[in-house]
Amino acid sequence: MSPTPAPGVVTDTVRLVREATEAERGALWRLAEPARQLDSNVIRLPPDAGVDAHVEPDLDVLVCVVGGSGGLETAEGRQDLGPGAVVWLPHGSRRALAAGPEGLVYLTVHRRRPGLTVAPGAVEHEGGEAACLLNLVCTGCGRLAQQADARFCSRCGEELPTG
Repeated sequence: MSPTPAPGVVTDTVRLVREATEAERGALWRLAEPARQLDSNVIRLPPDAGVDAHVEPDLDVLVCVVGGSGGLETAEGRQDLGPGAVVWLPHGSRRALAAGPEGLVYLTVHRRRPGLTVAPGAVEHEGGEAACLLNLVCTGCGRLAQQADARFCSRCGEELPTG
């Protein structure tokens, strides 16, 4: 049996916001503990940038704004976002984010998405993404591209890593 991981501070969002440059975009931090059941990222959108409207079919996502400002667009309309705002995005809901003039920095938390591992004649679900898929994982928002030949993320538009 493996020991239970020890609880503790994993990042400092105040420091991340303070040290982020205006041009920086994408993940400033990712939860990387191997035995985790959650995924979490601190994402920075530069001034007036956004995440296009999309639907997350499988996972509820909790968003906590830690810096800047912006807006959340849903089927119910637009909501202004500022530091301290905590937003629940239920799975199946359509949403888009837009950064304000000083950018938007937010923490996301959701259940860890199982990765795919290919075994002879079968596909099994296990924790994490298979190493051969890393070139399809967006470094900006963490989304896995659905097409093997994708060059840009369908969620945030960031160029995918070269494989």
